[in-house]
Amino acid sequence: MGYVAGMAKISRLTGLVADVALGLPTKAVPYEIRRDVPVPMPDGVALLANHYRPVGAEGPRPVVLIRVPYGRDGAFGQLFAAPLARRGLQVFMQATRGTFGSGGQFRPFTTERDDGLATVDWLRKQEWCDGRIAMAGGSYFGHTQWAVAPYVDPPLTCVAPHITSANITHRLFYEHGAPSIHTALSWSTTIGRQERPGLLNAVPDPRVRTKVRRALGKLPLQAVDVRVAEAPVPFWRDFAGHAEPGDDFWAQADHDGADLTRMPPVSMVTGWWDLFLGGNLADYTALRAAGVPARLVVGPWLHGEPGEIRTIAQTDAVWFDHHLNGGPAPSGAPVRVHLQRANKWLEFEEWPPNAVREKVLNLSSGGGLVAEPESGEPSRFTFDPARPTPTVGGPMLQPPGKQADNRLVEARDDVLVFTGPLLSEDLDVVGPVSATIHVRTSIPYADVFVRLCDVDERGVSRNVVDGIRRLDPRTVDAPDIEQGSDGVLAVRVELFPTAYRFQAGHRLRVQVSGGAFPRYARNMGTDEPFATATAGRPCHFELFHDPARSSHITLPVLDG
Repeated sequence: MGYVAGMAKISRLTGLVADVALGLPTKAVPYEIRRDVPVPMPDGVALLANHYRPVGAEGPRPVVLIRVPYGRDGAFGQLFAAPLARRGLQVFMQATRGTFGSGGQFRPFTTERDDGLATVDWLRKQEWCDGRIAMAGGSYFGHTQWAVAPYVDPPLTCVAPHITSANITHRLFYEHGAPSIHTALSWSTTIGRQERPGLLNAVPDPRVRTKVRRALGKLPLQAVDVRVAEAPVPFWRDFAGHAEPGDDFWAQADHDGADLTRMPPVSMVTGWWDLFLGGNLADYTALRAAGVPARLVVGPWLHGEPGEIRTIAQTDAVWFDHHLNGGPAPSGAPVRVHLQRANKWLEFEEWPPNAVREKVLNLSSGGGLVAEPESGEPSRFTFDPARPTPTVGGPMLQPPGKQADNRLVEARDDVLVFTGPLLSEDLDVVGPVSATIHVRTSIPYADVFVRLCDVDERGVSRNVVDGIRRLDPRTVDAPDIEQGSDGVLAVRVELFPTAYRFQAGHRLRVQVSGGAFPRYARNMGTDEPFATATAGRPCHFELFHDPARSSHITLPVLDG
């Protein structure tokens, strides 16, 4: 009894510390955990879960379902399940297929719909569930909500898919056709090592990050997972083997085409430097267009930063208390975003905000950014996959990311730089950013990478948003590419959205290049499959500036 009482006291103390760290009320409801609860799947596989339930609770209650591939205990249990349990909610935290005791093989994104629907059906048949089910979680276990929520009948009560996206293929791993190899290999390494014995396999290791960067410089890419994870990782093999245009392997992982009118109320938290940001905000806009009650918070965070996790915990506590326990509704406008470099928060009724005007800046042949197109000779550069254009900063899976000094990259001969005049007053850019680049390439396989930077009084150039578009003969008829009779392509590049203040006395700068390595795979300039390509060809670019073919960037500017 003394040991049990001591452990209970330690558990209460740990919960108190966690609540303080997460910014939650410290008055907690005691709960009990039933571990390793098996849930049978239709194919006979059992998935294991931990069941959190308030001590002394009687009768059926609503359930918050969390489906996670990173383990049911440890940090993920403490950060996502336990805080809700301490708020008096019943939580069911399940290890996804092939992870941490659950049967089957973990093939990310490919089985979450069937397994999730089977789990919801099983939960509703349990005597301790009253039929009301919500879902919670971020990143991969935010995506497991998208794999379930549009398809459940009757619908879920509410969901909270944070720092994630309904579309994995084009919004994350193959961003506008360009494979996001740094993200894919970093994550493959994490999931390939996470269940090995030893504490170091469960925490970030700088040596592993170095191995990832070195491995991405090797060709072919098909088996570089072994160099880092020391064994084949099924996800990397799927990622590398299904990267070609027209491959429908990942269709099972994308849910943005689902009937969104079937979605329950949605709460979302993400960050301006989160790699899921573009998809997250596109999801929010689509949900509101479908009439779904939804809320959104966007802060100045990289993926999984402490501030992002704290905000998720705080919004979840209010969200689920309201929808499952009849507590007060969340306060304030449905959209709350942080205006970077101004250190303040803005509230809107929708996203993108309608209180903006478009500001178009044209890229001039003299290296400037001008209000009206100017005639001039095309700008030229050559991208060589043998010495790919590097990238610094940006939305990455792991630090370092966010803003970085771009001056070394901008000094390269394979990067075009266009700089605007000194700003006489602050310029607030809030919303989606895009560019149209008129370009002619010497070969049909090429990438167009565009980056918007903030240049301060000392000349330091810091990245704000960027985007890439892969050119390929198989996709050249896409709606974001217009072909001219002279071989010039008008390529629309979708940059990340933002809320950012360019301060008076600063300058705007636009970079245009043929890649951003190792964030994205270098374009080899051939039709060799991504996984097995070893030979590369340089590509010569001509970028046009004349009024009939003006390359420009479009900014949403917030007035007042």
